[in-house]
This record gives sequence, structure tokens and C-alpha cells, in this order.
Amino acid sequence: MPFCVVNMQPVPDRHRDSTEETIGQRLKRLRHERRLSQRELASPGVSYAYISRIEGGARRPSVKALRMLARKLGVTADYLETGSEIRDTEERELRIADAELELRLADDTADAERKLDSLLSDSVEAGDILAASRASIALGLASAHAGHNHDAIERLEAGLELADVSPSVRPDVYATLGRALAASGDTQRAVDLFERCLDEVSRESPDDFTAQVRFTTYLSYALTDLGDLERAEGVLQDAIAKAEEATDAYSRVRLYWSVARLNDVQGRSAAALTYIRRAIALLDVTDDTLHLARAHLLAGSIMLSQDNVKGAGRHFELAERLYGPSAEPDDLAGLYAEQSKLAAQCGDADEAVRRGEAAVEAASDEYLRERGGALWALAEAKALQGDVDGAHEAFRQATELLGEHGHRRDHVEAHRAWGKFLRRAGREEQALEVLERATDLAAEPAAVESHGHR
Repeated sequence: MPFCVVNMQPVPDRHRDSTEETIGQRLKRLRHERRLSQRELASPGVSYAYISRIEGGARRPSVKALRMLARKLGVTADYLETGSEIRDTEERELRIADAELELRLADDTADAERKLDSLLSDSVEAGDILAASRASIALGLASAHAGHNHDAIERLEAGLELADVSPSVRPDVYATLGRALAASGDTQRAVDLFERCLDEVSRESPDDFTAQVRFTTYLSYALTDLGDLERAEGVLQDAIAKAEEATDAYSRVRLYWSVARLNDVQGRSAAALTYIRRAIALLDVTDDTLHLARAHLLAGSIMLSQDNVKGAGRHFELAERLYGPSAEPDDLAGLYAEQSKLAAQCGDADEAVRRGEAAVEAASDEYLRERGGALWALAEAKALQGDVDGAHEAFRQATELLGEHGHRRDHVEAHRAWGKFLRRAGREEQALEVLERATDLAAEPAAVESHGHR
């Protein structure tokens, strides 16, 4: 959402005469300080003659005129009217804070979002840049939680453009923006964002090792998603060194999680399971049920790749319970896809299809990597069910999405699974073509994948 806003100018702190400054005097002073003529300050509905009468004390400006003049002068309407920066701005901040709290607590956030939309428009109209930034960021976080990544990116970037928000102060904003960028297929921009954040926190807070570990691990996630596994491993070595200085449990959780995720993508399931178990052990003593659920899901996925069906099932049950009724769409997509694979391994084709379809629906068109994984799970389920045409189409869509947005290893393995299915279905010529494609993909150099560049 674009905003046409003038950068706020500092209001001079100067000794004034004991006589109280009138609106007209204040308008004239501000106009002279900005070296504007009455004609230059004028706009449709606020003529230079009208400005002249206000400055002369013959007219009191309307609320609309105050706002238009204040915006061109780079001050708030409150200041222009009263000479004080407080009043409406403080009330607006309080209303934004109330709406932010409502977003966190309410089951239905529509009313809170409507309030924030109204407050955002009001803040822009009043020239209250900080309030506009805060409202836009709150709306962006709400959009991300609902799985509307493109809207989240637009609102978060608009909020960050309006005001200088430090990654050290609001790491959640940058983490959410990076995650939305990666989910929408623009992984390179997520990498660039986290590199800037890491540079900024390292420069501004060289002793804040916790913040540095946080953004180093975020960067490693994005690099892993991009396919640059060598560089992801390199930045994790930096994180390991910094973690020795960081004593908080969350820094170690992030580090263990990053190492587990990287090892899983590289096919080192035993090492991945070791590190994710360490993360779970630390999270078990916290109240962070969301990250504990995600850790159990990753542990179950690793166990399923080792054919440990019973162990995977226990972790998936725990993850589903911890997610609760308000899980985010990408979390649900991942959970349902893994449950579909589990059901398929247990021979329950109907349950596998049901979970696979739920995973595809949860991923929608917002989480493309997760949608690719969900379609792969659904393809395997339909194959088990005997739906040859349905499985073939699901495999086709899955490999297309995984090729553009997924990890290279998944792309190769999905092709191999597709080829084996076609061979079992008696489609030997198609099977040979797909399996040859899998061989070619596996033989390609492990170059950085360019996800999201279309």
C-alpha cells in the first residue's frame, strides 16, 4: 500500500515570547522556516488567500485544512493547531496498542484488522509517520499469520519504509518478512534481508551475541532453502562460535535447529535427529509450544525417512496437539503431508489421501515449497489407492513446484518416486523418461538454486 507522505521535520526547540503563539503565527513561522511562499503551500481546497487570512488571524482553519497544511509542512496536525506534539498522537498510539493486543488474543481478528486499517489511514492523513508504520507492521504480521504472504510482504515493507525499525528491537518483524519472502518463492530476497539484519545488529550491538546468533541462523535457513548448502554450513560455523558467548537457551535451540535442518536436507538423518533432539530437550522446559511442535514435526519426519513408523507417529501426535486449533497454514501443510506419508507407509490409502488433500489445501498458492511437498505426499497416496491418473498428475505438479521452490534432494527423490510408480503402473516408456530425468538431476553440479526468480 503506497503512502504519499512528507518526511517529518524536527520541530525547533526555541525560547518563545511569553505570549502564546496563535495558529496563524505558527503557520507563518513554519512556512518561513521551510522557505515556502503562500502559493507554494497552497493546495486544492486550501488557497493562498485562505492561508493569508489564517496567518492574519481572520480565519480559523478547518480540520481538513489543518491536516493538509500540516502534511505539506512536515508536522502533525496536532502541533499545527496547538503547538504541542501530544494529544491525538498519544490517543492514536493507545488505540493501535489495543488493536495489536486484540490481534494476539481474538479468535477472529477481522475487527482488529479493520480498526488498524482505519488507524493507518488516519495516521497517514495526520502525518503521524511512527503510528502509520506501527499500524502497517501490525497488519503485515496478521496477514502472515493468516498465510497471506504477498499481502504480508507489502504491508511489512511499507511499515519499515515509513520508519526506521531496528532488527535488534523488532526481530520478529524481520523474521516474519523473511519467512514470507521465502514462502512466496523469493528466497534470494530473504537471504539479502537477513544479511542486512546480521550486518546491522553486528555493527550496532557488537556485544549482543544472542541477536547475532538469531540472524545467523535465519540466514542459514534461507541459504538452505536457496540451495547454497556450502554457504549455509559456513555461516553456521560462525553461529557456533558466537553461541559460546550467548548463554540463553533460545540461541542454542536456534543453532541446533539450523544444524538439524541442514543435515536433513543433505541426507544425514542420524546427525539431523541428534541435533533436533537437543533442541526438543531445551524447548521442553519452556512455554514455547509453537517451536516445540515444529521440532517434533521435524523429528518425526526424520524418523519416517528411517522407516521408524512408530517413532514418527508419536512425534506427529505431539506436534498436532501442541499446534492446537490456531496453527499457521504452512505448519498445517507440513503436518498433514507427513501424516499422509505415515498413513501410506501403514497401508491406509484413504487416510493418506485425506491428509494429503488437506495438506494441499492448507498450503494453497501462498506456500509454494510446502505445496510441492504436499502434492508429492498426495501423489504417493493416490498411487496406493490405485488412482493412476490422479497420482500421475499430482507427481507432475509436485516435481514442477519442487524444481522451482524446493530443495534439490526432494526434487530428485520425487522424480524417482514418480518413475517407480509409472513402472508399477505399466507405463514403461513414461517411467524411463522420468527416471532418466532423475538421474540427470542427481548428476548436476550442486550449484545454487535460483528459487523465486521468474
